Amino acid sequence: MKNFYLNETEGSELSLFCETVRRVSEELIAPAYEQWEKEGLVPRLLYNQLGEAGLLCVDVPEAYGGYGVSPRFSFAVIEELGYAGFTGFCGGLQVHNDIVPPYLLNFGTEEQKMKWLPKMVSGEAVSAIGMTEPGAGSDLKNIRTRAERVDDGYVMNGSKIFISNGQHADLVIVAAKTDPSAGAKGISLFLVDTSLPGFSRGKNLDKVGQKCADTSELFFEDLRLPADALLGEEGGGFPMMMKELARERLIIGVLALGAARGALDQTIGYVQEREAFGKSLSEFQNTRFKLAEVKTQIAANEAFVQYGIEAYCRGQLSPDVAASIKLSTSEMQCEVMDECLQLFGGYGYMSEYPIARAWVDARVQRIYGGTSEIMKEVIARSLVGK
Repeated sequence: MKNFYLNETEGSELSLFCETVRRVSEELIAPAYEQWEKEGLVPRLLYNQLGEAGLLCVDVPEAYGGYGVSPRFSFAVIEELGYAGFTGFCGGLQVHNDIVPPYLLNFGTEEQKMKWLPKMVSGEAVSAIGMTEPGAGSDLKNIRTRAERVDDGYVMNGSKIFISNGQHADLVIVAAKTDPSAGAKGISLFLVDTSLPGFSRGKNLDKVGQKCADTSELFFEDLRLPADALLGEEGGGFPMMMKELARERLIIGVLALGAARGALDQTIGYVQEREAFGKSLSEFQNTRFKLAEVKTQIAANEAFVQYGIEAYCRGQLSPDVAASIKLSTSEMQCEVMDECLQLFGGYGYMSEYPIARAWVDARVQRIYGGTSEIMKEVIARSLVGK
């Protein structure tokens, strides 16, 4: 099956890169993935190894250590790992590769870029982004973490929850209120070095799926930040987050497609081998029709995501289209996983079968990056206003 993100201009080079991703994942991830799932955490060393293999932040400009290639190459990493069934790790990897770097590139100073981006490319620094709080999920205006200005910078107090890469993070982009009276205009973003006094991590949270993706609560207690930890302008955090959410939602769609394609291929193989009533499951009309429906769902969403990728590469991916892509692909992924698991019968419900992990890992796609309900609201506002 041809990778949906390939195009005529970059096809050959990107195909070779995809082969590298597959080889590296087979060597570094596949042998230990089951153990990491049981332990609930990938080893910190994995980021260093992926950096050495050239799979981190690949579209970061060469001046900061990356390859300076098209974002398609970064998307390919997530699609390939999703197809291989490593969806638990993809949640954190897409934060490091696709969500944090654009914030630095688009809003950071030259000093901030030089400090963090080369380390992120090499794996020396793992990155995270801290938006969600116990009382503020998809509605970012309700965050309570404060960053008060002092003579030599800021003092931060508060907490974040459900933070991907929370256990390993060396850098966290944190959204905090600098002017509580200004609503959304009072939110600022900060580059928090996790080695600073006043920063602490809670335990690695026990999730339903994506077990090996470390997800944590983070705490800031009288954390003193230098003035140059501010990302962009004070009070400019909300517009920055709104702008960068487009790529975040697009990469969630890319992962959804990769995982769905992998599940379909697993299922095709299974139904051709498994027999019932003297013939293979693939000979039953119900099986054939279900596979046809799944194939069609995936193909339709592939076209939509390809449209989004083209728009993003031109700098024209709008918030409402990104929300539509995220809504459509995440709902599709959950439906596809359920249909595929059903065709496995009782074996599909056994944890040792990859389809079971794919099914449970998919559920969070409808939640993180903005719930499906919030996506509908974003889309509706583009049509009829608030």
